[in-house]
Amino acid sequence: MFLAPTAAGRRWALVAGAAVITGALVTGCSGGGTSASGPASSDTINYALPANFTPNWILPIGTAAHLNTNNASISQAVWEPLIAYDGSTGKVGWNKDNSLATDAKFAADSKSVTITLGQRHWSDGKPITSRDVEFWFNLVKANKADWASYSPGKAPDNWTSFKTVDDTHFTITFDKAYNQQWMLANELSMIRTIPQHAWDKTGDSGAVSDLDRTAAGAKQVWTYLNNAAKKISGYATDPLWKTVSGPYTIKSFSTAGRVELTANAKYDGGGKANIKNVNLLPFTTTEAEENALRAGTVDYGYINASDLGQEASFKAKGYSVKPWSGWAITYMPYNFNNPSMGPVFKQLYARQAIQMSVDQTTLSKVVFNGSAVSTYGPIPQGQASSFVSADQKNNPYPFDTAKAKKLLTDHGWTEQGGTMVCNEPGTGANQCGAGVDKGTKFEMQVLSQSGSTVTDNMMSALQSSFAKTGIKFGIKTAPVNSVLSQAGQCKSGDANCSWQLSFFGTAGSWYFPAYPSGDSLFASGGGSNFGSYSNPAVDKLITETTTSSSDEAVQNYSAALAKDLPVIWLPEPDYQISVVRDGLGGFAQDSLANFHPAMWKWTK
Repeated sequence: MFLAPTAAGRRWALVAGAAVITGALVTGCSGGGTSASGPASSDTINYALPANFTPNWILPIGTAAHLNTNNASISQAVWEPLIAYDGSTGKVGWNKDNSLATDAKFAADSKSVTITLGQRHWSDGKPITSRDVEFWFNLVKANKADWASYSPGKAPDNWTSFKTVDDTHFTITFDKAYNQQWMLANELSMIRTIPQHAWDKTGDSGAVSDLDRTAAGAKQVWTYLNNAAKKISGYATDPLWKTVSGPYTIKSFSTAGRVELTANAKYDGGGKANIKNVNLLPFTTTEAEENALRAGTVDYGYINASDLGQEASFKAKGYSVKPWSGWAITYMPYNFNNPSMGPVFKQLYARQAIQMSVDQTTLSKVVFNGSAVSTYGPIPQGQASSFVSADQKNNPYPFDTAKAKKLLTDHGWTEQGGTMVCNEPGTGANQCGAGVDKGTKFEMQVLSQSGSTVTDNMMSALQSSFAKTGIKFGIKTAPVNSVLSQAGQCKSGDANCSWQLSFFGTAGSWYFPAYPSGDSLFASGGGSNFGSYSNPAVDKLITETTTSSSDEAVQNYSAALAKDLPVIWLPEPDYQISVVRDGLGGFAQDSLANFHPAMWKWTK
């Protein structure tokens, strides 16, 4: 995201039942009719989707397999967020032009909030009311375990009641006082207003009623909506998806990933579309996308970091090059429940040896051509903030394969044929640790997203440095949607628990909301805690980040995870190196990794 958080995506991210989709190779798309000399029509723009990040979900409630960043951006253009808390204006904050809510007043004791809706309408003319927000609330309450943004104890667990005041006002009460900044940016921004009058049913021909107001009914409606959302070929034709609130509606949506948006003529909000037609183009590789740029069939695209030296050639074709930095971290999750390597991953010394075998400085400089920053913990380090601890900044585990190897030999491992093997099982000071059997080989495999030369080069570099420590590192690749669907939470005996490491972070693994707490990512049972990491002390620190208004709480969390290594920390690259046709403006590149097509406009 990409586990990209949506506010619900916070990227990958932003899982269960994902469709495995291969992007179509596009070298000269026709939908926009652009040429190298400029756009053929002021009514159209062609936007290049990241390689192998084919959109595969329309329902504005994310499940973990569908946290592809682009899913969130598309759904937000079609169903406007209640509170659009993003970086679309160049600064992360609440963009009220792109929101259904106009105000949020917290109680003096910070234990509740009353939200005001604007006088807005669905595309079928029905008013948008508090009942539509309650509909979302009831669905998520009854199906929280399947909601990608769920973390036990957080939303919706900590929302004790939803009270409708009138059609445009409602109050949500919390179980205790919370940091208002965190609550607004991280929890309330996840609420999606959806059409109760059109969706509160259990079948295509069923009558709409108040099914969501019972837990059993809410589960039935959830199942119906999720099953409908799996039918990608019907996104543009199913009447279910025609009732929208955003500046765009779906014109076409192919299973290969090409999406056409067209302006919603009934939109009555403040973020009206400037360009009528937006074509979102899929690519299997960055190289294919770059060819399309050179051919002039893309207006807003990207290049590999390794191709920054070609900036002049793109400028000569009428483009400008604009790095798109992100409020994100990049990492590879461990599967702590993998039956063979899980016991090894659970040993802190083993994770330390792995982390000490990652040369982030060289990877950032060589593989990413200087367009990435080293990251040593759970808080983004590419942009200055008061959230990063001194421990994280100073890198507690500097690159040193000799020390990494010694760390393993000091814990009962010996090198055999270039690979470390556990020779001293047990839990003593000089033994391999609980659950690690004698003869276990330090061999781990990553399932990595395909389609990116930069990612392939990084994986090869990691393979080489791990080998110096005596760690065998196998690499398997697949489209990002497949990686996400195959690398979800599991228990040791599950058939789907064979994955050991996963990587979906070519453009960054996780894009945070404004407040970078880790409740979904690293709290025990967190909805996007793919590897099932669990540490009660860290859970306590995460809870403190949500209730304390002091930066110290986030810094303590930062320090703890920089040391405990719940994942393999990797360099955080720019989201992309954008290549934008001259004359296309009206927007800032959102550091939360959403794109906002309604803001785009031709200025010449």
